[in-house]
Amino acid sequence: MDIDIDALKSLRKKTGAGMLDCRKALLEAGGEGQAAEALLKDWGLAGVEKRADRSMAEGRVFVHTSSSRAAMVEISCETDFVARSEAFVVSGERIAALAFERRLGVPDAEIDGQVAELARLFKENIALRRLAYREGGVAERLSSYVHGEGQIGVLLLAAADSPAAFDDERVASFIHDLALHIAAFNPLFLSAEKAPEAYLREKEEAFRQQVGEDEKMLGKSERIREGAVAGKMRKHLAEVCLLDRGFIKDEAVPVAEAMSKLARETGFNLSVRGFDYFKIGE
Repeated sequence: MDIDIDALKSLRKKTGAGMLDCRKALLEAGGEGQAAEALLKDWGLAGVEKRADRSMAEGRVFVHTSSSRAAMVEISCETDFVARSEAFVVSGERIAALAFERRLGVPDAEIDGQVAELARLFKENIALRRLAYREGGVAERLSSYVHGEGQIGVLLLAAADSPAAFDDERVASFIHDLALHIAAFNPLFLSAEKAPEAYLREKEEAFRQQVGEDEKMLGKSERIREGAVAGKMRKHLAEVCLLDRGFIKDEAVPVAEAMSKLARETGFNLSVRGFDYFKIGE
């Protein structure tokens, strides 16, 4: 069957679907435009190109975890209505469980297919934005936290000098609070020592420029100006580094100091192996 080129152009303009998909729909519909449009909608293709530039600022974070392993996925969508729907939640939980089961650090073809199926179901942009997987050893423990209806998700891998540490309620409670701390403050790095050199140079240069433009610093010696830059760096790193920031239960005490206090009280030394933080829309 020959497809009328004007009908093809009209269908493409009306639906935003690709030329090949429009041609296929017209063939199956016997050249009838409305029937072809209905087919494209059934296939989830109508409007797909028009949707491409629409923002995906909504979504949910899903976590599937055990005491030693965890997977966390962030699935983005356009509307809060979709993010709250039962089908979206069920699919997100299934995708997180699949990533957990397969120990995936990146999505595979099946996960990509399930996300694409969600997009077809809801007729809006839906994407797997991030995926994290962590696995702990014998003397390590995973903690997770999901805030609200999945707006924020955290994975935390902690280690101790003995597996018995995790049987102590004080240690277990501290690890949970530390996951809440990460959710609240979104630290960028574990400590100042773990911050990349490029990041440190960039921030130092920005603070040096601030000091140079500060009228209060006019006429000050280079030693005083550099001291001001160093002070700004210390303050900034205390805000963006997990171990250096004030602990959520007592912000006057840095996390590293709170961990030392816990060790004195329990006899178990605790450390942080790593963490992941996902927030919808960021």
